[in-house]
Amino acid sequence: MARPTAHTRRIAIATAAAAVLTGGVAAAVFLGSDTSADGPGPALAHSSAKSHAPGRSDDKPGGRPSGPARPSGPGGDDSAPDGSDGSADATGAAGPPGSGGISETIDHATESGGKSVSITIDDGPSPVWTPKILAVLKQYGVKATFCMIGPQAKADPAMVKKVVADGHRLCDHTVSHDEAMNKKSVDYQSTEVLDAQKMIEDAAGGAKVQYFRAPGGAFTPDNRHIAAAHGMRPLGWNVDTKDWKQPGTATIVNTVKRELKNGPIVLFHDGGGSRGQTVAALKELLPWLAEEGYTFSFPAV
Repeated sequence: MARPTAHTRRIAIATAAAAVLTGGVAAAVFLGSDTSADGPGPALAHSSAKSHAPGRSDDKPGGRPSGPARPSGPGGDDSAPDGSDGSADATGAAGPPGSGGISETIDHATESGGKSVSITIDDGPSPVWTPKILAVLKQYGVKATFCMIGPQAKADPAMVKKVVADGHRLCDHTVSHDEAMNKKSVDYQSTEVLDAQKMIEDAAGGAKVQYFRAPGGAFTPDNRHIAAAHGMRPLGWNVDTKDWKQPGTATIVNTVKRELKNGPIVLFHDGGGSRGQTVAALKELLPWLAEEGYTFSFPAV
């Protein structure tokens, strides 16, 4: 992970990344261990948040009000203070849809539009927390998008297949969750995106990965083009719950209620540490959203 600080996740990466061969393709895999009591799985650190003012990006459908530009670089601890996904850093005009008709622009909208929300779940799959989140989603009849890290999907194909069997969609969250990938070569970015896509799709038994989410909002015109050319819509977010910080269930719930004005794509996590607060927050938020008249939709493709 890029630039871990004192504000990184409670569970730090225990060792450096190691290279392994996956189907003849080199892939970086975290060897960090989750030392908490909540179960195994790689620990994913996040950079500390930066003080960014909201800006406008051509990648945002409809844009945002004009304001000071964000500094270049990864999107902090997965979002800017305004709840955005760092896509103001994705400089350069997006290309037209590729041969598959997939747009290169970063998606911040739902398929159904209107008063709808999209639940997105990052950093899994986790053998402990993904099943618990799946159970809550099933209880309330909600479909979500799971943004998976390639080696973790490869390590637990049964869980990936369970996600698909429950009617949820898959998203590529790269091989090594490198929030500085936007500062690296196009070849590196391509490997991060395409190797993870293959791992996830192989684990899924044929289900397609429909989205690509750059860790920390580290989108570039190149990785957006690579993703779209391989059938994956770049996927942003509007509301970052910051649940990975384990701020308390009430804080997660209040963050969503407060920041829904930013847009409909809501970011949660099922990997990287204890997600008991996330599970509890979803149990409160899903019925509340329904009572408030929201419907649930997948992100636009």
